[in-house]
Amino acid sequence: MEPRTIGVEEELLLVDPATGKVSPRSQRVLKRPTGHPVSSEEDLDKELFRHQLETRTPPAADLGELRAHLVRQRRAAGEAAERADVVTVAAGTSPMASGDPQVTRDDRYLAMLARYGEVARTGGICGMHVHVHVDSDEQGVAVIDALAPWLPVVLAISGNSPYAQSRDTHYESWRSLLWAQWPTAGPTAPFGSLAGYREVSDQMIASGAAHDRGMLYFDARLSVDNPTVEVRVADVCADPDDAVLIAALVRALVMAIADTDADVARRPAWRVELLQAAKWRAARFGLSDRLLNPTTIELTHARDVLGLLIETVREPLEACGDMAFVKEALERVLAGGGASRQRAAYERSGGSIAAVVDDLAVRTNACWRTTGW
Repeated sequence: MEPRTIGVEEELLLVDPATGKVSPRSQRVLKRPTGHPVSSEEDLDKELFRHQLETRTPPAADLGELRAHLVRQRRAAGEAAERADVVTVAAGTSPMASGDPQVTRDDRYLAMLARYGEVARTGGICGMHVHVHVDSDEQGVAVIDALAPWLPVVLAISGNSPYAQSRDTHYESWRSLLWAQWPTAGPTAPFGSLAGYREVSDQMIASGAAHDRGMLYFDARLSVDNPTVEVRVADVCADPDDAVLIAALVRALVMAIADTDADVARRPAWRVELLQAAKWRAARFGLSDRLLNPTTIELTHARDVLGLLIETVREPLEACGDMAFVKEALERVLAGGGASRQRAAYERSGGSIAAVVDDLAVRTNACWRTTGW
């Protein structure tokens, strides 16, 4: 079994280090200074709002290579941000209340704001998207259908957005609740076939719920531009090793469905209502409480669900050489993931949201910085 290639997109906040508030400077960040050459490793892009930036890695088969790409992208984004007097922060939401966001001056984004109104303002949050190569669109749809019960577990591992508007939301992933307001966002019922996927997609676009295929914000979808399944459920992670863990697990799930005889692809499909319930629990509690078991639909301790996940994807993890890394990384996030690290920073500071932002900035950029702030 050959490892399938994976790639990661990360959405980052641009933050004023003096105030901890998001800052609408993406145009300045993306404007390359005279004499600064374009590196083939840099892939930075604008997002819906001017306080955001997107990075993209090239495809990689090895987790070490993927991490190296992530670090290079974060360095490119971080150095460009510093030239514009801001810092990059990897968090699903902005912890600090920052006023109304400023939309990027782009015809597509302006049209989105006009059509979707206040819902579009929830687009100023930050997720992480994992791409896994598939052999065909037909195979991709089969993967999407079988992945659905496992995606809340991926969300629970990634939770990194407990604070918003300068207060604790009491969720591990508040971003996922905000994102769910988009009319095409969330879990999907089984499509059954490529024809079924295309029919639903066309109907969603015809209804006006999506402007085009790029606005089909399903938790897992066929990529618009790449021969991949794109899993869009995770919060962006402050720590790159958490991002690599999620990418490794998503790849292993795709390979378990597409490349092995594991029964993960043959289990009965869940109703969408139960997928929504599973996703809510994952967003609310992360790994700190019970999750809906992807095989039994019963409430099960998070540690046991992760053990079940490991057993389900054991063959692809071992084939890719990822087992040791994944086991160690899962123990780390069980001890404390992104949301709990934010809350720990808040407690250490005596209750300062600004200290949470500072801690996020350090953890986002520590992978490439060699000196202090």
